[in-house]
Amino acid sequence: MATDTPAPQTEDFVDRRVRYRVDLGDRLVVIENVPARVCEQTGEQFFAPETAERLWQIVHGGERPARVMQADVYDFQ
Repeated sequence: MATDTPAPQTEDFVDRRVRYRVDLGDRLVVIENVPARVCEQTGEQFFAPETAERLWQIVHGGERPARVMQADVYDFQ
């Protein structure tokens, strides 16, 4: 789970570049190389407010993607 709440400044958190994913109906949007603070114990990602705003702009702003990926979709039964 990702949040734009500032992460605590402890040794459990590290600065990383992550892959952010969001479902928009039948469309999956992937944004790579997003700066985040990541908890090494839980994997929870925290984004700076500026980063969260930029993510929203990318997802909803109609920019052309850097590349297009193919994804297999399975139904869990």
